[in-house]
Amino acid sequence: MSGAGRERAWRPDTVAVRGGLARSGFEETSEALYLTSGFVYDSAEAAEAAFTGDSDRFVYSRYGNPTVRMFEDRIAQIEGAEAAFATGSGMAAVWVALAALLGKGDRVVSSRSLFGSCFVILDEILPRWGVETVFVDGPDLDQWREALSVPTAAVFFETPSNPMQELVDIRAVCDLAHAAGAQVVVDNVFGTPVFSRPLEHGADIVVYSATKHIDGQGRVLGGAVLGSREFIDGPVQNLMRHTGPAMSPFNAWVLVKGLETMSLRVERMAASCLEVARFLESHPRVRRVVHPFLESHPQHELALRQMGAGGTVVTFEIDGGKADAFAVMNALEVIDISNNLGDAKSLVTHPATTTHRRLSPEARAAVGITDGVLRVSVGLEDVRDLVDDLGQALR
Repeated sequence: MSGAGRERAWRPDTVAVRGGLARSGFEETSEALYLTSGFVYDSAEAAEAAFTGDSDRFVYSRYGNPTVRMFEDRIAQIEGAEAAFATGSGMAAVWVALAALLGKGDRVVSSRSLFGSCFVILDEILPRWGVETVFVDGPDLDQWREALSVPTAAVFFETPSNPMQELVDIRAVCDLAHAAGAQVVVDNVFGTPVFSRPLEHGADIVVYSATKHIDGQGRVLGGAVLGSREFIDGPVQNLMRHTGPAMSPFNAWVLVKGLETMSLRVERMAASCLEVARFLESHPRVRRVVHPFLESHPQHELALRQMGAGGTVVTFEIDGGKADAFAVMNALEVIDISNNLGDAKSLVTHPATTTHRRLSPEARAAVGITDGVLRVSVGLEDVRDLVDDLGQALR
């Protein structure tokens, strides 16, 4: 294992290549892939000691695995977190983080503008378990202040939000949340580990869909919950071990390799995304364009304060409804139609009929998702080809 002292001094791009590296006795260059469900013991006494916690070793890959551990250690070091637990998907990470914090009679306050499945967890599933959910408009600090004027167990938000790119002032909301006794969970998928550091702004827990920019090449699913050692080794570990949404060793190995090139990919994608956003903003068929680093974004100054770049996604609304939006999507020749994002390939989706279709029309309207809204995840293609493709589709 690489020395912890050295790793603490490394910068993020070095950590992304070397953090958490645990070579086997063969001293391989690439990280080892441990495709095993279980592990053997020298004696019955050794097995007993492993299960009582008297020895520190792997016992079952649902609990932990050497390859998965490398991914966890590396992403934790990049994020600046004490610890991480890897999950089978991004939604598993969101669920585990919230379920580890909340129980019957607890209260959670969340921003209203969320990815569809996150909204379902907070609006439908947690209330069935006796958890009270209060929604606020993420940019409105007065609403946060009012909602957090009474004791609260957890706060949850995305910043920027999916797909409408609303920002939450992380520091301000964390201060309000902590005064109310809450722990703050930030979904940092749109912010990315490269451009946004929620823990440095006061957040307690960060969750990722590693499927997105961390893999970023359309290969595997994965997620991560990051936070204090006490939280990860306590309620998160207990929940993960006994409910089973664990990451597979193979997916962990792919994601470890994805971390090595993440900043190179994401920085290129973000630069292209801003160029695409500026093109769309100038197009006569486009009513509005939402991207945090556009000067027209209502929270542009906040974006500059808490983000290193505006991210890899641009959201825009055309001058029409569903049929017009579908016509634009169907006319695209380079950009693929898909509900994923953060991929090396540029992707477009129609949120109202895909990722956010479970929301009622009223709930979609409340966060600005109209039938004319399209979300484009900008990939690694030549940005000139992307602009040309959007230009011909919008004719």
